[in-house]
Amino acid sequence: MTWKPHATVAVIVEDSHGRYLLVEEHSDGRVVFNQPAGHIEKGEAVIDAARREALEETGWQVEPHAFLGMYRYIAPANGRTYFRFCFAATAQAHVSDELDDGIIAAHWLTLEQIRDLGDRLRSPMVLDCILDYREGRRYPLDVIVEPGAS
Repeated sequence: MTWKPHATVAVIVEDSHGRYLLVEEHSDGRVVFNQPAGHIEKGEAVIDAARREALEETGWQVEPHAFLGMYRYIAPANGRTYFRFCFAATAQAHVSDELDDGIIAAHWLTLEQIRDLGDRLRSPMVLDCILDYREGRRYPLDVIVEPGAS
């Protein structure tokens, strides 16, 4: 069997009230919560994928301003490996109420509300990324080097 890891992006978006933008979505027959996140499309710059996924899943235009890190997760249900490029981003404007298939709603939640979701988080990476963000982890966007990236 050929190993085919999944390259994904996610954004941590905090508002002025200390709440974080999350999506409520259907995944493998469950309703779960996740950051705006998704797969990087063929030929797409990683930062562009982060902008696009946030818009498609939440209706918010966001602008990444820092790189938090690359997180690896092996899903216990299917053994798939996911590499998540996670960004800190600023919400620019809410421009659409149309959301991707499978997305139920976008929510602004406090850290306490997110912790209370427990096993309703899509993966441990959801909380890990927020906690790293809260601890001040930030790297400049130019640590990601790609031809033609913005």
